[in-house]
Amino acid sequence: MNITYRQVNDYMIPNLKLPPEETAIRLGKWGMMYKDYLQKHNSVLFITLLTQGTLYQHCADIENQAQQMFNTLVEQMTKTENITEQLKSQNQLEWVQRMNSIQERANEIVCNELIYV
Repeated sequence: MNITYRQVNDYMIPNLKLPPEETAIRLGKWGMMYKDYLQKHNSVLFITLLTQGTLYQHCADIENQAQQMFNTLVEQMTKTENITEQLKSQNQLEWVQRMNSIQERANEIVCNELIYV
């Protein structure tokens, strides 16, 4: 590897470039939350992934895992709590309240298990 330098005042600064990052990757809610968490609370891993050019791919993998976990949790909780389409047609307000409760609990579980670790 051939490293070139440039002089800034009395210092020689290496001309370094980061490896190309996949720019086509779009992060959703979970991926952005994970990226922000890494940047603020695990800067060593954040910088390592960034310099290797794998930060966005890693966050996209976490995004996929988190979305799958969220969907599975919501589905399981709806079955366990017997929230059906029949309830939705009979009492829409109660259905919305219970579904919001389930989604908030699933959101908290996903954050604690995958995002904030």
